[in-house]
Amino acid sequence: MNKLMTKQFSKWVSKGNIPENELADALTEVEAGNFDANLGGCIYKKRIRFEGQGKRGSGRTIICYRKDDRAIFIHGFAKNEKADLSRQELNAFKELGKVLLGLSEKDIEIAINKGDFIEVKK
Repeated sequence: MNKLMTKQFSKWVSKGNIPENELADALTEVEAGNFDANLGGCIYKKRIRFEGQGKRGSGRTIICYRKDDRAIFIHGFAKNEKADLSRQELNAFKELGKVLLGLSEKDIEIAINKGDFIEVKK
């Protein structure tokens, strides 16, 4: 299974000083069915912790996920920045999810080589 993040999400992770293993752990939990919300259209919301904090007051991630295929972190935000996604944001993420899940393995490989996707490492 491909475990990826978008280039923009990667910048948010770096800026937020999020431990690298936190992302891998979050994906393991999503695979096990442990997530905060199934937003429909293969889009899931999952809490992650910031360095030195617990999950409850830390960050929220939006993941495009299809079982046994791929998981791509596409958006992140701190809980104190906003409470939840707007209807427009949710619709945009669902459309993005359709595109991302429609990519072939070759397309994914090209995107990784170009730096548009970064692999999530444990």
